[in-house]
Amino acid sequence: MKINEDFNQRVVLDTEKMEWVPSPMAGVKRKMLDRLGAETGRATSLVRYAPGSYFSAHQHEGGEEFLVLDGVFSDETGDYPAGSYVRNPIGTQHKPFSDNGCIIFVKLWQFDPNDERQFSLITDQHFDGDMINVQLLHQYNDESVCMVALPKGLEYTLSEDLNGSEILILSGQLSEKDIIYPTQSWMRNPTGFSTVLKAEENCVFYLKTGHLNGVDTSS
Repeated sequence: MKINEDFNQRVVLDTEKMEWVPSPMAGVKRKMLDRLGAETGRATSLVRYAPGSYFSAHQHEGGEEFLVLDGVFSDETGDYPAGSYVRNPIGTQHKPFSDNGCIIFVKLWQFDPNDERQFSLITDQHFDGDMINVQLLHQYNDESVCMVALPKGLEYTLSEDLNGSEILILSGQLSEKDIIYPTQSWMRNPTGFSTVLKAEENCVFYLKTGHLNGVDTSS
């Protein structure tokens, strides 16, 4: 299976307009944003757990990174409420579930093999007056993951020297020239791409950079 598999092309999706697609597990549905391969391939998705649903126990052969957008995600290690950011490196395993339901943004098979740090944290999504608030969530080599709170009217520049960038808007709206990107919009920008984004209203977004150069699309 291949979805938005050309990482040299820009992709922008309004995920609110996408349909939820059933996964192999009852009560678990997905919106697939990009994908290389079947159930064990590189993937970026929104995943929704119905109340009482679970996913079978599995090992992360390629690593897993996720952000809880709504509800509470759980596994053997604990409960992760909305705003939780979790990284499970290659070789870790768990059996995820949600008692009351949840939605997560998850990225699979995108870890550097030497990035072995496993952790979780609560993201900071508050606004600090009229200042841009950037919380660094994780950094390894060129890869950087941040939470950005951008006050209304301010701009955020994505420079062309980044090895790719990826944004998920968690609240508010961003604009680019005459285009408005609403909450839950997702964009993936290739290496060498640059743009300036403006907050049309107070906006919080997940930002990942430095991770798209030389992606293997042969799966």
